[in-house]
Amino acid sequence: MAGETTPELRLERDGGIAYLVLDNPARLNALTSAMWAALPRLLSQAEADAAMRVIVLKGAGGKAFSAGADISEFESARTGDAVKAYDALNHAAFEALLAAGKPTVAMIEGFCLGGGLGIAACCDLRIANEAASFAIPAAKLGLGYHPRWVRTLLTLAPPASVKEMLFTGRRFSAAEALSMGLVNRVHPAEQLSAETRSLAETIAGNAPMTIRAAKEAIDELTAKPETADIGRLEQLVKQCFDSADYAEGRKAFAEKRKPEFKGR
Repeated sequence: MAGETTPELRLERDGGIAYLVLDNPARLNALTSAMWAALPRLLSQAEADAAMRVIVLKGAGGKAFSAGADISEFESARTGDAVKAYDALNHAAFEALLAAGKPTVAMIEGFCLGGGLGIAACCDLRIANEAASFAIPAAKLGLGYHPRWVRTLLTLAPPASVKEMLFTGRRFSAAEALSMGLVNRVHPAEQLSAETRSLAETIAGNAPMTIRAAKEAIDELTAKPETADIGRLEQLVKQCFDSADYAEGRKAFAEKRKPEFKGR
């Protein structure tokens, strides 16, 4: 049809912020197989660009972050032998986000459902507008929700809340999501973009090596509290103290000016 565009995931750059844009507004930014496949590749590009300090995921069109996987593909991609290949795309996308070295922020407008919520849950931070709604409707479709991604939800919300979400498939409001810990902040719709940008710029202006050390420590200690590699985490801290950024931070403090961190 005239006016329709091909669904895509694209990378945009703005200062020290990389934006990964889920662009399929005709289907509330539902993720096609091609979009799932593109996420690790584009994320890798953002990670490789030293000028990019923070990665923000957002949906196009203003009505949805993402309604999840594109159900129109299910007959071909999520039946029979194709299920394993499709699930591998999902897992690769989720794993790439979880393994990202740079801070990741999900900017959530409107619907954040199914795989869309799965992606948002893999980010470090989630900022939503007041109109946002959250659900995992697997029980309404007869799908099994993979335990790897149940685990991700459990790092954010208590077990009883995750059970209610998966047992009922109902939509949770932004206020409910904030209360259970699914999101960090909720803002009025007209303020969401500016507030997300302000947060991202604050992070981007701080010392990248310090943020990396903190991010890896939190992720490692959360995932493996009894077997965390403390030696590796301590080495990351030592690298911060040995860095030119630490010298710059001390100098800027003494000179009462904003530091200019280089990530080295």
